[in-house]
Amino acid sequence: MSDFQELIRNFSKTREYVRDFFVCGFKTRNEFKEKSPRTYDNERRRLESWLSPYVRKDYVSGGSNISLAIDSNLLDTNPLFRVWKTKSFTDNDIVLHFLILDLLQDGKRLTAEEITDCLLTEYEALFEVQTVRRKCRAYEREGLLTREKIGKKVVFFLENTLALWLKSNEQVLDALAFYQMAEALGIIGNELSEQLDSRNRTFRVKHSFFVHTLEDEILLLLLEAMNRKLKTKLALKSSRRNGKHVIFCTPLQIFVSSRSGRRYLCGYTEKNRRFTCFRLDTIKTVTPGEPDEIYEERKEQLNRNRCYLWGVSFQGTERRHMDTLTMILQVLEPEEHYIVERLNREGRGGTVTRIEKNIYRYEREAFDCNEMLPWIRTFTGRILTLECTAKSVEQRFYQDLQAMYRMYGTAEETSGKEDENGTVF
Repeated sequence: MSDFQELIRNFSKTREYVRDFFVCGFKTRNEFKEKSPRTYDNERRRLESWLSPYVRKDYVSGGSNISLAIDSNLLDTNPLFRVWKTKSFTDNDIVLHFLILDLLQDGKRLTAEEITDCLLTEYEALFEVQTVRRKCRAYEREGLLTREKIGKKVVFFLENTLALWLKSNEQVLDALAFYQMAEALGIIGNELSEQLDSRNRTFRVKHSFFVHTLEDEILLLLLEAMNRKLKTKLALKSSRRNGKHVIFCTPLQIFVSSRSGRRYLCGYTEKNRRFTCFRLDTIKTVTPGEPDEIYEERKEQLNRNRCYLWGVSFQGTERRHMDTLTMILQVLEPEEHYIVERLNREGRGGTVTRIEKNIYRYEREAFDCNEMLPWIRTFTGRILTLECTAKSVEQRFYQDLQAMYRMYGTAEETSGKEDENGTVF
């Protein structure tokens, strides 16, 4: 039996467990069905090692539930960044890492053969030239080293100009501190800050969505594909059926929810010949493909269609191209004029019309009016009538009202018809 290792080889597996603990939580050992109990134990121990100050354990009849309790308002950095810093390595990896960087610290420009000789003469470390060359090329791909061809020779060197400038500029250090808390790919700002021995002593973010850093690797691949205007193959995991499938699409834009921080990829799928949004936390892998010859045309078409989006759905429940929702509200004038202002402010392009005194109509076209219902329900008590060309949306609204009446035990229930005063409830 192999010993437990805190370091990891496959980040995607660990990402799933961290997400389960952080987002879902409240699962016992027996409720993790996809992996073996031993795998669960290893991942749990890694999580406790990385994030011990934030791990909460609740004891229930079926065992203990593990979850993470993190208050972003109190922290100077995202604790989940530690998950990105735990990749496994061999003895040679760690030795070469420090020796090569130390050897090139003064700006020397050396070939792989010269680096190999210096490792032997200066550090008494014997390595094969091919091993050193592979390590230097890997570091060049990751941006740690710079490669340059001089005649027939290829030399490697360490570019310190940026690091020295960053360290001497206090305003840049503040920018890095803010960036790691507020932006996508914040791990970059965190890494630079740590290398410059700088901590975030200035900024706190009240509503920061720490868990979304787990998707940054996928986000980076999608942004690269969008920059190069490439088609992609996405391996997706269904959050409901727990199955996996493959989608071919052209990535066009990233949507971010201001309420939950959840991120979506908006892309064009040729199979369905329409735009579709995919949650980033359901995307397992991204494989770049060939260039999309009409990429700019697809982006222009998306920009034209965005005004008909309410959320991220381009397809309604009844598979119509577009639906219209109409809501009649009672607003007491003038003391409740703030309701009209709210309709204009939050209505996302819908029209607000005064029909008569104290009566207003809100109307909007959307691909999927079903997404509007959570916002519509916030006007409960003021709605006189609600109509939608997608009858399933209309029926769901009235069914939810009836369920609310039953839940709270009110004496009367509504069938969606008007009473003598013209109100449905």
